[in-house]
Amino acid sequence: MKINKINRYLLPASLCLLATLSCTKLQTNVYSVIPVTSYWQTPAEVAAGVAPAYSNINSLSQIGGDFANMIEGVTDEMVVPTRGNDWGDAGHWNALWFHSYEPTNTNWDNGWKDVFGGISKCNLIITAVNGLSPAPSTLPSILAQVKTIRAYYYYQAMSIFGNVPIVTDTTTSSTPATQSRKNVYNFIISDLTSSLPNLTSEVSSNTYGQVTKYFAFALLARLYLNQIVFTGTPGPVFTAGDNTNAYTNAINYCDSVMAGPYSLMTDYFDNFMPSNGPGSTENIFAFACDHINNKSNDWENSILHYQSYLAFGMSTGNNLWNGFCSQADFYNTFDTASTYSVSGSNTLRSYSDQRSGQWLIGQQFIGTYNYPPYQNVIVAGPVANYVKDAGTGANLAFNPNFTLFSDASPAGRLAGIRNIKYFPAASSGQNGQDMDNDFVIFRLAEIYLIKAEAELRSGSNPADALALVNMLRARAYGSSSHALATLDLPTLLAEKGREMAYEGVRRDDLIRYEVTDGLKYFTGPRTVGSKAQDPDDHWMVFPIPALEITANANLQQNPGY
Repeated sequence: MKINKINRYLLPASLCLLATLSCTKLQTNVYSVIPVTSYWQTPAEVAAGVAPAYSNINSLSQIGGDFANMIEGVTDEMVVPTRGNDWGDAGHWNALWFHSYEPTNTNWDNGWKDVFGGISKCNLIITAVNGLSPAPSTLPSILAQVKTIRAYYYYQAMSIFGNVPIVTDTTTSSTPATQSRKNVYNFIISDLTSSLPNLTSEVSSNTYGQVTKYFAFALLARLYLNQIVFTGTPGPVFTAGDNTNAYTNAINYCDSVMAGPYSLMTDYFDNFMPSNGPGSTENIFAFACDHINNKSNDWENSILHYQSYLAFGMSTGNNLWNGFCSQADFYNTFDTASTYSVSGSNTLRSYSDQRSGQWLIGQQFIGTYNYPPYQNVIVAGPVANYVKDAGTGANLAFNPNFTLFSDASPAGRLAGIRNIKYFPAASSGQNGQDMDNDFVIFRLAEIYLIKAEAELRSGSNPADALALVNMLRARAYGSSSHALATLDLPTLLAEKGREMAYEGVRRDDLIRYEVTDGLKYFTGPRTVGSKAQDPDDHWMVFPIPALEITANANLQQNPGY
């Protein structure tokens, strides 16, 4: 997509905002050049000054990144099986799927560095602008913007690691003590609500890629929906926290988003396509990427098979990884009802539910894959057009029905269906991070689903919950013909799985449902690898990395590790 102004300003040397960050101490070294009093005056200078605060959002979002793996790889929606000699990686992916993460695994430390590196950048910017004399006229809005970004980082840190330190400046001791998860949660809520009055409500190409009031509203809605978890106590027996007013607050913040200028896109996939911003009327916040100015989206590299480039008209597949996939238990929750037609020598499939088109399944064919991917998908054609696995000569046919986590056979190389929600352009697959699709962090559909769940759980308005879900289903099916007559919580979870697959919310959803409803949504057994039920609940958070505790003895390990 066209790169937005914030990311254009990441590179100029005039920023002088490239700090050497200490990811262990949560304290940053002083910038080589502190912004001078003549800086931070124009909108362009402000955008340039706050740009480093945004940069780690990409590290937390891109599939294949350490932190993103910790969000997605522990759920039932994504698995990275060992494919012969590929994807063993010293048991890293095994640890995610089987919930056997240990404090000494350096991948968790990399994830810690991703999120706390972002927090450190925010703190350094806050300290710098607070020290300007005279203060820029836009100081309140600058601080509100950066504190809101920091709140997002702290939300992710709290969700993944549970009990973490709270550091808000660059003068705090380099060995801050661990805070309880509840304290971190309350800190995030306080920072967001105090920042709201000074956040912009403008939604335009000028504010695309910046946090706005609606970003804060969306994050607050997500936080309140998960309050029972985030104010609880992690450990071998997870103790649920306070849920007072949580659903009412979640509903109110959803209403604040829905009062804004957002609307559902007619086509589900237009929210994720290579030119998905700023044209999407549904995306509340997306991190801008393109294959020239901000090479940071490697979605297809992680997912697509080495020879998938032949199906998408790419010039090469040298940077495709053949890794991430989904398995039958999750895929079977999708409605795969379809209509079929014939075009020349090919049989074409069109899904009734648009969202089912996000999966590559079955035999793949040479030629440009259709966009949108739920229409006119080639499912049968001449054998001469079959894509083949160059390593084995086997036909490239993706199969969700696999049970072995580690499989050295030709079938193991093709195990699992592949997700193409972020549809790859023909220019993709060349240098490793060259997709033009912006990463979507918040969108209106999630707000509908948050509000629906809060209304169901509180009993405040089940009729409205049903109406909200049916709006999403009407978009997915193109009409109201598949509207639900009734809605319960398990049905809502399945609907959210279909709507929000691979968008980084499944882990929070499964844990929340388990804590609230007492069913083993997250810690239960799984078919692939014959994963057994987790022996206790401490796997609901990751361990504090051993390297961080070595560097800071005031960090306390999470119970059970």
